[in-house]
Amino acid sequence: MSWLVLIISGLLEAVWATALGRSDGLTRPLPTVLFGTALLLSMGGLAFAMKDLPVGTSYAVWVGIGASLTVGYGMWTGTEPASLAKILLVAGIVGCVVGLKLLH
Repeated sequence: MSWLVLIISGLLEAVWATALGRSDGLTRPLPTVLFGTALLLSMGGLAFAMKDLPVGTSYAVWVGIGASLTVGYGMWTGTEPASLAKILLVAGIVGCVVGLKLLH
């Protein structure tokens, strides 16, 4: 259960990071509310997962999922330039996250 919550929390990290970028310095109401809500749920899920999983592993997986999805979404929407090197490096992050799960 902790791994599932951790993965969902990583997804929510990508949501709050993207919403923060779209909030225009927390001045746009809808992205700001989405940012706050996703942030609280993401952090709460991370805290829950850390009750059963090591802190370092939990944090690395949480950040890895959130960062990979945030960059991927940015490349997909065109707000961030895509390149083969960037795609390979993000794939490396995903590979490391999967490796941490397999080693646990």
